Amino acid sequence: MEVQVLAINPGSTSTKIAWYRGDEEAWRVTLSHCVEEIAAFPCVVEQFPFRLRVIEQAVVEEGGDLDALQAVVGRGGIVDPIPGGTYAVDELLLSHLRRGKPWEHASNLGGILAAAIAFPRKIPAYIVDPVAVDELDAVARITGLPELPKHSLGHALNIKATVRRAAKDLGRDWRKMNVVVAHLGGGISICTHKAGRMVDLNNANEFGPFSPERSGGVPAGDLVRLCFSGNHTMQDLRKKIAGAGGVVGYLGTSDLREVRRRIAEGDGKARLVYETMAYQVAKDIGAYAVPLEGEVEAILLTGGVAHDGEFVRLVTEQVQWIAPVLVYPGEDEMRALVEGALRVLRGEEPCLRYGEMVAAS
Repeated sequence: MEVQVLAINPGSTSTKIAWYRGDEEAWRVTLSHCVEEIAAFPCVVEQFPFRLRVIEQAVVEEGGDLDALQAVVGRGGIVDPIPGGTYAVDELLLSHLRRGKPWEHASNLGGILAAAIAFPRKIPAYIVDPVAVDELDAVARITGLPELPKHSLGHALNIKATVRRAAKDLGRDWRKMNVVVAHLGGGISICTHKAGRMVDLNNANEFGPFSPERSGGVPAGDLVRLCFSGNHTMQDLRKKIAGAGGVVGYLGTSDLREVRRRIAEGDGKARLVYETMAYQVAKDIGAYAVPLEGEVEAILLTGGVAHDGEFVRLVTEQVQWIAPVLVYPGEDEMRALVEGALRVLRGEEPCLRYGEMVAAS
């Protein structure tokens, strides 16, 4: 009998769920939540009962039976820094997912919801490669201001899954591969993945290329002056950096299809912004190749923007001298979550314990 696993991926205004029988997806749905409904909750963790009811109702509507599951896996959120892998949800991990520090994130609900479904049925609940995965080398943490070290916050789930897929395609052991991964989405994470570890990467909200919605690295002195100009609140500026920066800041849209349409109509500004984003991505790929000391086996382009063939072409032309470029468009987070759970259930890798890995890191 095939193992049945439910995957849960909470977003700011939606909850995605998917039911798998072994490696095959049976169904998936995206449960949209109206902004007003979500805004009525004072904090993210208090959305839990509401989202659980919606999930349970959707499973019934899809003809599923929660009692038939062998495991539940949720998106991992912002907890204390830990290495990548599949983690059993236990009381310590739950308490850290609930606390919402250093800030709240909808993905923290993934493990909480998984546990709520799994524990009464005496089956395991997992999270996989959470946002807080930290495998940085010591030299990657220092920024130039002792008060402001670099924190490892990136698209770890998709980065790790993409490395595994590339390794399978190349007939290699992913734990021995040296690659640079560029996750190209609303935010952009570029990562040096060396022998199974994410040894350096940009925090997409604070460093690196600008993206469709985020400013990337900006001039520090000018940013300080902007902060103290008296014209902006902290909330205004945080929004400019993550949400209203990058392409949307210059062009009023984060939709690259719209940008491409404007370019086709002769919009020179749209072309400059589009090409500059590709240039910045390529430049950072070059920078993140440095820790591999010339032994770069491949450059992997993934995320939603990797569906844009012209953008991929612009980046590839600028970096293919470093290593072959492989493209894995999109980010199938649901499959990546289930694959992580299945590897543990099948004994292909150990189930990690949050408390042990925090203490060891």
